[in-house]
Amino acid sequence: MSIYVFVYGTLRAGEINDLARAAAARGLPPACHVGPATVPGMLVDFGDWPGLIPVDDGRRVRGDVFQVEPALVALMDEIEEYEPGKPCCFVRRTVRARLEGPGHTGLLPCEYYPIDPAWRAAAIDILGDDWIAHRLSKTSSEAR
Repeated sequence: MSIYVFVYGTLRAGEINDLARAAAARGLPPACHVGPATVPGMLVDFGDWPGLIPVDDGRRVRGDVFQVEPALVALMDEIEEYEPGKPCCFVRRTVRARLEGPGHTGLLPCEYYPIDPAWRAAAIDILGDDWIAHRLSKTSSEAR
């Protein structure tokens, strides 16, 4: 039984916890990229990684939807340091992702990892909707 997941930060392709690389390193079945998508929320910057805070004010966060096997969800739980029933920064929830691009219509239920707002602390609001674009702009401004 496969599961759909929405990733928006370090689990995206090319990022430090790239889902495909993490699966390959553990010998797990690869994640199948379904396509780019958005979910309701806003991003905050913790320095090396983002957090997504769910909001219902029209803002959306960009990311990608993958179809994965349950063993990969367990690996994602490990990467995000999520343990059901225990307080942690990230929580695993279900969200309806809006797939983007030709041939995609409607919303797809996905698992994802927003942060528990109580753990937000001094994280800085990200004005944009895409962690990778934000990270790249930080890197280029730091290089100046």
